[in-house]
Amino acid sequence: MARIDLADLAHTYLVGDNLPPEAYALKPVSMTWRQGGAYALLGPSGCGKTTLLNLISGIVTPSHGKILFDGKDITPLSTRERNIAQVFQFPVIYDTMTVGQNLAFPLKNRGVPKAEIDARVAEIARLLDLTPHLKRKATRLTADAKQKISLGRGLVRADVAAILFDEPLTVIDPHLKWELRSKLKALHRALDLTMIYVTHDQTEALTFADTVVVMHDGRVVQSGTPEELFDKPAHTFVGYFIGSPGMNIVPAQVSGREAVIAGHTIALARAYDDLPRAAKIEIGVRPEFVHVAPMAPGLLAANIERIDDLGRVQFARVRIGDVKFSARVPEGFSIPGSEAGLVFEPSRIHVYADSRIVEGQSLEKVA
Repeated sequence: MARIDLADLAHTYLVGDNLPPEAYALKPVSMTWRQGGAYALLGPSGCGKTTLLNLISGIVTPSHGKILFDGKDITPLSTRERNIAQVFQFPVIYDTMTVGQNLAFPLKNRGVPKAEIDARVAEIARLLDLTPHLKRKATRLTADAKQKISLGRGLVRADVAAILFDEPLTVIDPHLKWELRSKLKALHRALDLTMIYVTHDQTEALTFADTVVVMHDGRVVQSGTPEELFDKPAHTFVGYFIGSPGMNIVPAQVSGREAVIAGHTIALARAYDDLPRAAKIEIGVRPEFVHVAPMAPGLLAANIERIDDLGRVQFARVRIGDVKFSARVPEGFSIPGSEAGLVFEPSRIHVYADSRIVEGQSLEKVA
């Protein structure tokens, strides 16, 4: 188990000097992951998350920067020398072996005494509900059972520095994913191992990880708890990538305590007097924090285009001039026609300059 430090780490698959930033699959990143933490690298395909995972594991050597385990520079070391366990998207098992032999293989390969192997295999099998299958050949098992074996082989070594998961639930049936995610979370709590989980699925990331690292275009755009990413996205990409539906991000003119969108003024909870003049200014508010209401003086008028019923909640898709918005429909509220008012929670509105959040000043300080 180890604390992992990334020091100005960057990588390009191209060869040459003075390459432009866009040539890098991973732009420079510096961050620390604590020992025993559960982390998720979240982002769309091509954002650099698998490259970062492979740099940590030693499959890929970085173009720039260093990787440190507990303060020791392990950048030039092989995967074996780093003492890393990695679980891949598709289960890697030995069909000719029994389930128990599959689980024992990493320990047997390292010369661990048989009594210790048997005890550890029994523990991991119990945690993964594989005990009844230990003597069964791994062939003809279901995909989720095979992936459990693959997970078990990664977990069976108690001395690993970290366990890396590269989209391990992709081939698992949807109704079984929740069970395996919950199992992984329980294993993390039981074994106190550093786990890093790569996924493009926000549900997987937010339910597994204590800290989610959101990546976009080769950069880490925000790292934080699921609550922090939802409540205060540091980048507009985080806002609309996380959440269903995602955050409303719309162009605005912002001055002081007011924002103007499509000619309509919205009050803000903070003051913004020093925004960069040349920057692209936008406001962001999650649909959960703006709701439709009967039209009344002082409310922003919106045209209702459709209602999306998600079962436990309804969201209205509305239009304000040329700007489209999603807004929550309060329970029991019946929209009288094609027009309604919008009620905003000012404290939940964020201001962004060139896609980055601007803190603004609290009204107490302004006063």
